[in-house]
Amino acid sequence: MKTSRIPAPATRSRLVALIVAGVLVLAAIGAGVYGLVRGPAHPATSAGAGSPAGSTGAGTGPANPSSTVGPATLPQTDDPTAYARAVAAALFDWYTTAGYTPSDYEAPVLADADPSGEETSALIGDVASYEPTTDQWTRLATMDVAQHLTISSAVVPSSWPQALAQAHGQLRPGTTAVTITGTRHRTGVWYGDKASTSEPVSFTIFEACTPAWPRCHTLRLSELNDPLK
Repeated sequence: MKTSRIPAPATRSRLVALIVAGVLVLAAIGAGVYGLVRGPAHPATSAGAGSPAGSTGAGTGPANPSSTVGPATLPQTDDPTAYARAVAAALFDWYTTAGYTPSDYEAPVLADADPSGEETSALIGDVASYEPTTDQWTRLATMDVAQHLTISSAVVPSSWPQALAQAHGQLRPGTTAVTITGTRHRTGVWYGDKASTSEPVSFTIFEACTPAWPRCHTLRLSELNDPLK
């Protein structure tokens, strides 16, 4: 009798990485799909440090940043879209002079990562690339910078079914991808004057929910502004 082979954790983790890197998934149709192992490649551009927003444009920040910028608490939910929205907010909503550090804002996502630990070491790098470095944080704090994300959409990419098909059942059951698009806003004080900037952002959150686990957990993040479509 023929039996199906259950992939070893290392094999499954490599497969996830290939999906994040786009090596395996959708190569035949020319779309970029991230495997779950490479992580963002341009950390310097994800946070910025030269001005309150690290970009140009106009935007509006939180009316009272200090009241909403503590590290997030992620919901215990099996809804992939709701969970992805919460992860996005946890990564993007922060205030440099609220008494926290970048690692404090990274902590909720990392604490709720893949319970098996297979993807955690790679996720650490993914998450760090979304936040300012310690030096950048210090400079942004001198400008009293606050950041928040306005989400315009959170959807499963249209290419995800093809990704699953090419994985031939080797991904953990319940693995899915949600692509977030929105606008990143920053407010601060620039040479003594209040300033605000905004820029569009997009990225993909790879997660696993039921039946893998009773609720959703983050596996990997795509490179910022290079999402799975």
